[in-house]
Amino acid sequence: MFDYAESDPTIADEDAKRLIPALRTQLLKAQYQHLLKKDRALLILVGGIDGAGKGDTINLLNEWMDPRHIRTMAFPPPNKHEQAYPPLYRFWLNLPPKGETGIVFGSGYAPLIKEAAKKHPDAALLEKMILTARRYEADLVANGVQVIKLWFHLSRDAQKTRTKALLQNPSTAWKVGPLDGAVNKRFKRLRRAGQHIIDATDSDYAPWTIIPAANENMRLISTGQAVLAALKKRRVSVPPLHDPAAATNPQRAHNPLNDIDYTQSLGKEDYETALLHWQNRLAEAVRHPNFLKHHALMLVFEGQDAAGKGSTIRRITKALDARQYQITPVAAPKQFELDRPYLWRFWKEVPRHGRIAIFDRSWYGRVLVERVEKLIARPTWQRAYAEINAFEQHLSQHGILIVKFWLAITPDEQLRRFEARAELPFKQYKITADDWRNRDKWCEYARATNDMLTHTSTDHAPWHALSSNDKRFARVEVLKRIVQTIESVTK
Repeated sequence: MFDYAESDPTIADEDAKRLIPALRTQLLKAQYQHLLKKDRALLILVGGIDGAGKGDTINLLNEWMDPRHIRTMAFPPPNKHEQAYPPLYRFWLNLPPKGETGIVFGSGYAPLIKEAAKKHPDAALLEKMILTARRYEADLVANGVQVIKLWFHLSRDAQKTRTKALLQNPSTAWKVGPLDGAVNKRFKRLRRAGQHIIDATDSDYAPWTIIPAANENMRLISTGQAVLAALKKRRVSVPPLHDPAAATNPQRAHNPLNDIDYTQSLGKEDYETALLHWQNRLAEAVRHPNFLKHHALMLVFEGQDAAGKGSTIRRITKALDARQYQITPVAAPKQFELDRPYLWRFWKEVPRHGRIAIFDRSWYGRVLVERVEKLIARPTWQRAYAEINAFEQHLSQHGILIVKFWLAITPDEQLRRFEARAELPFKQYKITADDWRNRDKWCEYARATNDMLTHTSTDHAPWHALSSNDKRFARVEVLKRIVQTIESVTK
């Protein structure tokens, strides 16, 4: 529980002249050590009472430190273009890489404070927003981003005095925005809202620090000391692993892969008729005004090697306008992607309303190949189930339709396709040493797949596990389920 002091503590100018030069030197040295170690990114979220000098302090931090390695971000209310993307989209895209520092002015808590400061806040909405903030910060910290939060506070009288002084000087009057002048009238409610938000979102892994802001020296030194402590911190607390899917040996009633009927097939004549029918339905569905204005589509394709993901995707895109979709083939991450949380590279591909994103492999590599090949530690892939579910839920709440397919084939059918590829010159590029090596780990991949299907098939983003032993059957079934998903929200 944080308690705001009603008084405004100060630091004398003489003391500030002694303290600030040493603080600046320490900050710069710690920044370069952070850059050299490159073990994590530092994200500083800045919030607080309007008119408390947040902007001036951020500017000074950029002066005291090397601004080439600081990314300062401000997120005003989203414009029309930004509204076509999920709310967290612009936050994820601007995350700093490991070794760098990001300062988020406004911190994303502005909508939370706005709701909490209402005379009659919506308790359910407020709780949902708080949980979203905590989830977002927990996922960042668990994936290499150190998060600290600074709350700039001053008393009601100090806020009024500072605002008046800024307005009286023509060179500083521009710093006073419309909200600054209104703060004094609603100060008690804003103070109470701030207290509630801080209490609800303070944690060991993403702590709040109160910055006394009435006195400039106090504000600058307190901020500098908080940032310095974060840069020098040797070990960052990691959020507890609390999701049920994190059990070492998840208990399942059955294995989803066992439910697949590999005998399903479709004759050539019926296939041609059904394929054309569902392609025409798809072309019509994605042009529906309701889809274009309120929805987007994300198609995820996973499955065993040679299961026909690529050929299935081609039958989908044949029904689409090339300007409406983007195909993302997912391979091993590059270094600049490894320097950020693993979901970052997929957030970059999230479609805006009216668009379609198709993933040939996806973020599920975290709980498949990275798990089986032991590229990450067990707690990391265990945590990923909850992180992925939260990611997809956030997209779904913004109207993005997520349709996920696991295309399955039997070991015998895979072997037949591998041998056929090796014999045909124009298909030899499709078969690699990794394909044969992965085949040797069939059982390990099957266990990982069953866990994935069990823990990440949700109402808003269900898995469709289909037999692809007969490619014609799989292609038609995929098209059918995509169309049914779109039509369920457009009719």
